[in-house]
Amino acid sequence: MGQYRNVKLTVVGCSPAWPNPGGAQSGYLVESEGGRLLLDCGPGVLPRLRASEGWPVVDAIAITHFHLDHWGDVVPWVWGLRFGPAADLEPPELWLPPGGRDTLAQLGEHLGQRDMFETAFRVEEYADGTPFTAAHSTVTPRRVLHYEMLAFGFRVSQNGTTLAYSGDSGPSDALPALARDADLFLCEATLLAPNPEGGTRGHLAAAEAEEAFSASGAKRLLLTHRPAERPLENGYEQVYDGFELEL
Repeated sequence: MGQYRNVKLTVVGCSPAWPNPGGAQSGYLVESEGGRLLLDCGPGVLPRLRASEGWPVVDAIAITHFHLDHWGDVVPWVWGLRFGPAADLEPPELWLPPGGRDTLAQLGEHLGQRDMFETAFRVEEYADGTPFTAAHSTVTPRRVLHYEMLAFGFRVSQNGTTLAYSGDSGPSDALPALARDADLFLCEATLLAPNPEGGTRGHLAAAEAEEAFSASGAKRLLLTHRPAERPLENGYEQVYDGFELEL
């Protein structure tokens, strides 16, 4: 791991629910002198990390919600930890939404073994609004609006630097609170335009992400989780796979 004055963000993958051409889905690596924390781990994230470092050594993985594009590569990570090139490495922490242990146990019954995730990772559950420590960062989860699903955004603080990550979210008061005065707000912008029909929302248009950013007082907005078929207007900053930023 390199040494960073504060925090380094690497976008491993940022595709939405369907992958962009050649793209990996959600995975955001946060590195500091204290450790390495991976926010979400969607399909394509593990091979991208392997391409640069053989097998990724991370201290913790934190999952925002259980839609496949945000956690799917946790499954092959299990096999690498149990039987593959990571078998001799210290198992990472795996932080899950409330009820996540039982969710993975049920999935394990269909994918291999009920305890497959527990035997590979050090599994923990977080609680809404309660900070936890992962890779020497303080992570505060906040529930966000994502259809009827239990979903969270993360506020990650280390060395006086704060990164806010929306996960998947529709418009709600939780987003400005999540990103309040953050150094960086990494926010999804999946939709081409706001949904005029209302109803329970699960995603944002770019203008809605900008509105949440303006209300938050955060210093910088980066948009993510955007389909390639929906190019952004000039004036918005959008991340891409391989994007790096030191905060």
